[in-house]
Amino acid sequence: MPSFTNALIVGAGSGLSASLARLFARNGIAVSLAARNTGKLEGLASETAGTAYLCDVGDAAAVSGLFAALDGDERTPDLVVYNPSARERGPLTDLDPARVENAIRISAYGGFLVAQEAVKRMLPKHHGAVLFTGASASVKGYAQSAPFAMGKFALRGLAQSMARELHPKGIHIGHFVIDGGIRNPERPERIDPDNNPDSMLDPDAIAEAYWNLLNQHRSAWTSEVELRPWVERF
Repeated sequence: MPSFTNALIVGAGSGLSASLARLFARNGIAVSLAARNTGKLEGLASETAGTAYLCDVGDAAAVSGLFAALDGDERTPDLVVYNPSARERGPLTDLDPARVENAIRISAYGGFLVAQEAVKRMLPKHHGAVLFTGASASVKGYAQSAPFAMGKFALRGLAQSMARELHPKGIHIGHFVIDGGIRNPERPERIDPDNNPDSMLDPDAIAEAYWNLLNQHRSAWTSEVELRPWVERF
């Protein structure tokens, strides 16, 4: 089974990213956390013995600078998780083109920038993994949510293309369709109308699914996983 030394979680926060950071740290992987607001990462970085890095993923120079900093700190990642996304809601005719452009830049273009820098460093070693966090919108667009769907569709396409190109070169690519709401301490949990327990995805359980993929034998690598609560109706 593959082993990893340095993980980079991009778009880190208090939900799924935090669960992943804790899981990686427990398994002896050094954790680096990247976000536009590093102040919110102080507690998580301390808990996981990780390091926080400032980065705007929609800016090519910023992403290049992030990886240069990681190289300089001897934290060049062999495991990357891309979590950022940006939502812009509203009727199609009311959407602000500039804000739509930004949503697509964060959700998809940033994924390309991060993946490109990561893969450049993984290819010489024929080893590494890049995981992308998708959503229901990765496979179906919802009314008044076109920008989010465009970004997530594009991210999924990127992951599919990368898997076909890079799996034969020893780099595992995974895309996760998170088909439901994720529990997060920063927002109240949605109440299921039938009072069913576990109506929202547990971020620790999602993290375990990511870890299971990372530990697959390369003779049977998965490139996409769909995760959804047992009570989900859509």
